[in-house]
Order: sequence, then C-alpha cells, then structure tokens
Amino acid sequence: MERSRPLARRPLVTLFTAAALAASGMTALSSAARAADADLARNGGFESGLDGWTCTAGKTVTSPVHGGTAALEATPAGADNARCAQTVTVKPDSRYTLTGHVRGTYVYLGASGTGTTDVSTWAQSAPDWQRLTTTFRTGPSTTRVTIYTHGWYGTGAYHADDISLTGPGGETGQPPAPPTGLTTGSVTSSSVALTWSPVPGATSYAVYRDGTRVRTVTGTSTTVTGLTPSTAYAFQVAAVNDAGESARSATVTATTAEQSDGGGSGIPAHALVGYLHASFANGSGYTRLADVPDSWDVIDLAFGEPTSVTSGDIRFERCPVTECPNVESDAEFKAAIEAKQAAGKKVLISIGGQNGQVQLTTTAARDKFVSSVSAIIDEYGLDGLDIDFEGHSLSLNADDTDFKNPTTPVIVNLISALKTLKARYGDDFVLTMAPETFFVQLGYQYYGTGKWGGQDPRAGAYLPVIHALRDDLTLLHVQDYNSGPIMGLDNQYHSMGGADFHIAMTDMLLTGFPVAGDAANVFPPLRPDQVAIGMPASTNAGNGYVPPAEVNKALNCLTRKTDCGSYETHGTWPALRGLMTWSINWDRYSNWEFQKNFDAYFG
Repeated sequence: MERSRPLARRPLVTLFTAAALAASGMTALSSAARAADADLARNGGFESGLDGWTCTAGKTVTSPVHGGTAALEATPAGADNARCAQTVTVKPDSRYTLTGHVRGTYVYLGASGTGTTDVSTWAQSAPDWQRLTTTFRTGPSTTRVTIYTHGWYGTGAYHADDISLTGPGGETGQPPAPPTGLTTGSVTSSSVALTWSPVPGATSYAVYRDGTRVRTVTGTSTTVTGLTPSTAYAFQVAAVNDAGESARSATVTATTAEQSDGGGSGIPAHALVGYLHASFANGSGYTRLADVPDSWDVIDLAFGEPTSVTSGDIRFERCPVTECPNVESDAEFKAAIEAKQAAGKKVLISIGGQNGQVQLTTTAARDKFVSSVSAIIDEYGLDGLDIDFEGHSLSLNADDTDFKNPTTPVIVNLISALKTLKARYGDDFVLTMAPETFFVQLGYQYYGTGKWGGQDPRAGAYLPVIHALRDDLTLLHVQDYNSGPIMGLDNQYHSMGGADFHIAMTDMLLTGFPVAGDAANVFPPLRPDQVAIGMPASTNAGNGYVPPAEVNKALNCLTRKTDCGSYETHGTWPALRGLMTWSINWDRYSNWEFQKNFDAYFG
C-alpha cells in the first residue's frame, strides 16, 4: 500500500546566494600556478573509472563528457547528496587552485581540511559544461586536503569532469610494506571471509580476487561476497597510503561451498507459488486444498497468527464451517496435504499477513515462536515456513544502521528463530519470505530512521533478515503490489501497473544495491533460483494487477533480455525461479487466468 516518505531536503536560495558571494571573493584570488606546481588530483578526468575517488552514488559515463572519453555521473537521492571525494597530499602554508567542469543543477566543487578556511564553489544551473574554480591556502601543519564534488538533495543527476588541483606537491614518502598473515575465515557458497595483520603507515587496504582489485577497506578484515558456489578463488591484499600501494601479500586460496538451495531441491526450476485462504473466507470464496490444480508447486496456507503481537505464540485456526460452509474436515485436510506432497508439491504454513502482526521483542517470545511454529508443522506434516510479516512487525531502532550486523531485538530474534527452525528440520526445510517493497527495495534510498532521524523506521527492515538467511532461503517473492512508487537502480521512480515495475524491482534483487545510497554498504545480489516475482492474481486481489501480456513482458526481459522497455537490466537470468501470487482463491475466482498464463509461458 502507499507509504508516506520523508520530505526530500531542498536547497535554500538565500543560503546558496550567501555561499556564492563568499565563493566569488575567494575565486578572485590569483590562480596562476608557479613553475613548480603540478596537478595533484588523481584521475581527475575519470578515465580510469572511479579509481582514486570515493563516491556515495556515482558512476562513470561516456556521454556527456567535457574532455577525454569519460566523466562522472552522480545522482543525489533521499538524504544523500552524491558526494565524490579524494584525499590529496599537499604542502603546509601553500596556495592551491581547484578547478573542474560540471553540468546540472546545484553542483558543488570544494576542498575541506585545508587548515585555514575550507572553500567551495557551485553552479546553480549548468545545462552545459561550466568551469568552476576556487583557491585556498593550507595551514602551517596541513599535509592532506580532501577535494570533492556533490549535488543537492533531490535535484537529479549531475556530471563532473576534468577536476584538477594545482599547487606544490607534498612529501609522500614511501608506500607501506606488503601485508602479512592473510588467512581465510568463514566460507559459504557465495562468500569468503579474510583477515590479515595491520601494516604500519597504511591508511587502507586493497583486496584482490584472482588478480583483480575488488574492494578497498580501512580495517584488516573483509568478506568478499557474490562468489560462485563450488569454485576456487585466490586472494591477495595490498597496503595503501598517500605514497601509493605496496606489493601484494602472499596468496591464499579458498573454495566456496556447494550451493545450498534452502530445501528447494524438490521444487521445479520454474515454480508457481500461491497463497491458499485456509483460515478465512472473503469475496473469493473458500477453496478446498484437494481442489487446487497440480500447476501450483508451492502452496502457502494463509495464515498462522499470534495470540498477541508480542507473544510469539503462533496458532493456525482453520476456517470454521459458519464462515466456510464447504470447508473439509481436519482428516480430509491432512489427507490432501499428503496427496500434494506425494505429487511433488510443497505445502507451507505462512505466518503473518495483513492482520497477523508479529514482534519478537524478547528471547522468550523467540523461543515460543519456534515451539509453536514447530507444533503446527508437525501436526500437519508441512514442508516448511513462509514469513509474510507486514505492517509494524519489523522496524529498526534508531541506532541500528548496518544491515549486516543488526541489533534491534525484533530483527535479531527473528533471525535466530528461523535459523533454529532450519537446523531442527534440516536441509529439506523450505523457507520462503514475502515482504512488501517498502521493507526491501525502498532500502536503496532509506534505511531505518536515517542519519538525521525522521524517516520511517520500517524502511528496508527486511534486509538484515534476508541477508542473514540468504544461504538458507529457498525463495524470496517480494509483493510487487499494494506499493507506492519505488526508485530503481536507474534512479527513477517506478510505479505499479505494468511490466516496468516488476522488471525494475526484480533487477534490484538480482543485481544488489547500496543501502541508503552508501556505496560502501551494498546488499549483495540473490541467486536467480531464489527469486520469484509476486503479483496479484486479479484486479480483485490487490492493487498492482497487470494482465498476462505484461506478466510475459517482465519474464521476457528478465530471462531473455527482450521486451524490456525503457528500463535497462543489469543482467539476464534464465534461472529466475518463477511467480508468486495472491492468491489461489482469487485466481480460481478469475477462471485460473494467472495459472493458465504461467503454464503456457513455461510449458
């Protein structure tokens, strides 16, 4: 459903005017370079990608460019102004001229850490390339200065090119010694943890995988993600300081684990997933489990709900005869489950839904969740569990800012409970999740309350759960319905009603994305066999229904790179697992339109 979002920060014209007056006074200083001066900016033309630059939301493009063949393109989003910066070694008590060319609205070029007065200059509106220049003098003990460019909140993409810092070069010294003690730690099917000994004088470390630099970190440990299962990799690390990069360390090797499909081995390569109204009736009518056609590979029984929001005590009450006159008996229901399983289908209990708010605020609630869900699974002989937490079930505390290391009790306890259930039932246990876009893809822009507070604490709150369980997760089928507009990786907003929304939302899951615009904090991609697209079965089932032709366009784009429209995906994924729908009941009400289209498409 539509969610409210915090207002984007807007520029204050009066503030900008004052800044412009101050900057103009500074740029009046002489910019003539002395004979000994040099251009100290590294890769100022962005010809080597973003090498030398640290950007929150930047990339290089080949058009438009001011000089050479590349330029920077960066897009502010939410509370991020798309800052790109690099630190340069300088001489104390010396004069420097900073110059660059920019395009866009409210584009800044500046220097900080000067030891005197930090400076910046800006272009209020630059429809074509505009040159910006400012000068500064370093303080008596300043040896390092940070130069940067950024845009303004919510004003669209800007471009920068040919950035230079002219002045006397500083004493850079010698590169550090190579790191020692490189060892591997935890190894999964898609990641390898690395640690090494600190190097005196190093300011950062470059991590290499099979000879290619894959990341730069400031600490002495990292986890390299996005790896292929059952594959051998070679790793090295180099130490970095202002003088350059050391020789690389000795090589260590690691082989990733076999791919874990989270119990999905019994699910076909292309699966049809649907929710069956088992505990209630509505306008779609009650459908007996035995009457569900064989096309449905995963059947989620909706819903198990808690006795109270924070109890963790989950109960599954079947629809009473007074509400569902054609409901089957318990014996018939259990027999139907066994028949579906004998035919190779998976039957799960789905926890939550619109009315089933679940908040595991304590370890006691966590333990009760495990025992009560286990009781339901055991009573009906089910294949696994679907987590359909909506509303206010998951939210992040204000100080919980790292999705890889969550601290909020409702998040930590849910992760612990699901890992316990997975361990209890083993590799064949099927675990699926059906979050709303607000809790997943919105995390590209907003995560929790944000750096300055005021954001909805539920924004992106499913990300730590998905990430912690990615090696145990059989299927993630985000609800691409009842959603407000969501920004995709093209930094454009996408709305329900056509193939474009499903393409953009699914591409984010299969490509990965920086959380809250932080390029150093990336949510890694999921495997395509872990992802299904969630859609309403009919116009009655929920907002965001698309007709079969649009469903097929989305599938064609994601699996074949055809029918993509204006959105350009970051890959092609023929192993995309399939489709999920709310609901089987509503599809029956609509003469099985959703199911028939799935069968026709996948054969």
